[in-house]
Amino acid sequence: MAFRPLHDRVLVKRIESDEKTAGGLIIPDSAKEKPQEGEIVSVGTGARKDSGEIAPLDVKAGDKVLFGKWSGTEVKIDGEELLIMKESDIMGVLS
Repeated sequence: MAFRPLHDRVLVKRIESDEKTAGGLIIPDSAKEKPQEGEIVSVGTGARKDSGEIAPLDVKAGDKVLFGKWSGTEVKIDGEELLIMKESDIMGVLS
């Protein structure tokens, strides 16, 4: 992929949730909510401080993260649906 986000932005690929409930019921696509979990595909260089220095990001490509329901901007790159969001929209890294 030939795309690199700028500054403190990250490119995230949503991780799809299971199509079945714990009880074995299949959830139709129309009833599913978009997942709030994703994997970082690419990161920018970092945010610029007031002093002009660049502060590196806390996340890196490959990290699995949790983000807000309405976070980011949906984009389509190379036929794949991805999200571009600021690092501050990420709530945490899953380990």
